[in-house]
Amino acid sequence: MKAFLILEDGTVFEGTHIGAHKKEVISEIVFNTSMAGYLEVLTDPSYAGQAVCMTYPLIGNYGICTDDMESKKPWPDGFIVRELSRNFSNFRADFSIQQFLEQNNVLGIAGIDTRALTKILREKGTMNGMITTDEQYKKDEILPRLKAYTTGKVVEKVTCKEKYEIQGVRDLSENGALSGSAKFVPEDYKAGKREKKPSLVKKLNGAGKKVALLDFGMKDNIAYSLKIRGCDVTVYPATTPATEIIAANPNGIMLSNGPGDPKECTSIIAEIKKLYDTNIPIFAICLGHQLMALATGADTYKMKYGHRGGNHPVKDLATGRVYISSQNHGYVVDMDKLDSKVATPAFVNVNDGTNEGLSYTGKNIFTVQFHPEACCGPQDSGYLFDRFIDMMEVTR
Repeated sequence: MKAFLILEDGTVFEGTHIGAHKKEVISEIVFNTSMAGYLEVLTDPSYAGQAVCMTYPLIGNYGICTDDMESKKPWPDGFIVRELSRNFSNFRADFSIQQFLEQNNVLGIAGIDTRALTKILREKGTMNGMITTDEQYKKDEILPRLKAYTTGKVVEKVTCKEKYEIQGVRDLSENGALSGSAKFVPEDYKAGKREKKPSLVKKLNGAGKKVALLDFGMKDNIAYSLKIRGCDVTVYPATTPATEIIAANPNGIMLSNGPGDPKECTSIIAEIKKLYDTNIPIFAICLGHQLMALATGADTYKMKYGHRGGNHPVKDLATGRVYISSQNHGYVVDMDKLDSKVATPAFVNVNDGTNEGLSYTGKNIFTVQFHPEACCGPQDSGYLFDRFIDMMEVTR
């Protein structure tokens, strides 16, 4: 069956239909440059309200390994690829990517020139688009709909509905937490008996520490990264009042990644300011990083086409060392409006100089724009979880 991708600027790509058997979907069109990890991309809640174009030309060749999912379902509205492999070769795979897209009602298009699409988005910026299987589409009627589309308040859509605890490293709760690679943590490591490479994880260095994790669209590997270090993790919905979290007396607070424009989260920002005013150590990732900045008087702005992929170099300004990071964001903290008395830059993007992290003056708070919990990788910056645990230890 034919399918068409119609962009807000009037550009049309013709390809073949993949995924769900529905007529059309309108979404914000973004691109991801990862060469592997398409399942992690699909199940990252930060893509809610967007359709993702994968720049790597062959997607689906290792199938779908449900143990590697970052959440309980895929979140993008649409999926755009050059070639979709309907056959797969992987002893761990459960089924094909086509079956996965069908089962989860994700419409997609294959067979288009994804390089040309990516160049358009880089030159003109991220724009809205429609994937449709209607060969009789009327572009003059579609374009006004595309211009009117907004992702809206998507954090409320992706957050958990109620508080829950991560019971164990292998926990597979109905909330979807740790549905991924947590299942493959060896029992001897879980019990703290086996040594790991020093560059990976300090053995259960967070044992006994209580962490309150605010779910703005959390990837499972954030909870996993805390749990494997021995922390007791309680996950809270995004709209949880600060008073409830403070009353639980956690040793530390984690603010997760998530989708959408951070400025839409006005009530959440107000609650984060209350958490900032405490002495509880806080570590924030991606959207959480942006929300903390907004809560403390800084500003954010939308990037031309964002950072999405697993190969973004970030420089630690304290050491000068550069790490390769996984990223997925379309907004960034405006450094021109940052009060140096409140926070100072901690990381910077080597490619374009945008902010990648902040250290808060006089506070046990640090935040990063990239994903130190990245799976399938890179995991260069996973040490930041150990830094967070050390910070909790000092203030305990």
